[in-house]
Amino acid sequence: MPEPRPCALVPVYNHPATIADVCAALDDLGLPVLLVDDGSDAPCRRELDRLARLGHHLLRLAPNQGKGAAVKAGLREAERLGFSHALQVDADGQHHQADLPRFLETMSRSPDTLLIGFPRYDDSVPKVRLYGRYATHVWVWINTLSRDIRDTMCGVRLYPVAALNHLLACHPCGNRMTFDTEVLVRWHWAGRRLRNLPVRVHYPADGVSHFAPWRDNAQISAMHTRLFFGMLVRLPKLLGQRRRSLS
Repeated sequence: MPEPRPCALVPVYNHPATIADVCAALDDLGLPVLLVDDGSDAPCRRELDRLARLGHHLLRLAPNQGKGAAVKAGLREAERLGFSHALQVDADGQHHQADLPRFLETMSRSPDTLLIGFPRYDDSVPKVRLYGRYATHVWVWINTLSRDIRDTMCGVRLYPVAALNHLLACHPCGNRMTFDTEVLVRWHWAGRRLRNLPVRVHYPADGVSHFAPWRDNAQISAMHTRLFFGMLVRLPKLLGQRRRSLS
């Protein structure tokens, strides 16, 4: 098998104050950085242009299409550029840099495995976010008939690029906040390998959130409903996978 060639994939939508520090942290890991500008406003576009002049890859989408669309476009671009793996990191700088090397170390030992970050929060986490995640956790456990996926909403994960793009060609998943959850459920349904790795998370007091409660909650509810019926169709296969994993 060829030596893995990873990059960092960072979807960006209006994070001009934090994206340079995120890129600097990824530089410290020796990773090429692929920035996907998801229709940002002028101040963020200027900052991304500056980072591109420093040597980072920049893919620009317009208008804003959502985090899922940005990640999918970035994965296609990563494959075109010849990268084998993409370490997805959020642009707001809330993830602890010291926890990222473990993803790369695990990738080198198990290149076919999708690595999923699960958050280790400090006291900065808003309680509404902390408790609100559990509804999605429960639905994911139901829809996979397992607790194999500890968290589907953390912005850090490492994707095997070609395999993930093949899955997305068959099942595009959502373009906005639903993408992070749906893509992991479908990867699990396909019987592919995954592993959960801890990531420390800090929420800055002046952090920027692009979560739109009415739109995104409606889309998330529809996604869980769709996946539930998909689970019922796949029930014999999933039960077989479950029996094999327990044997």
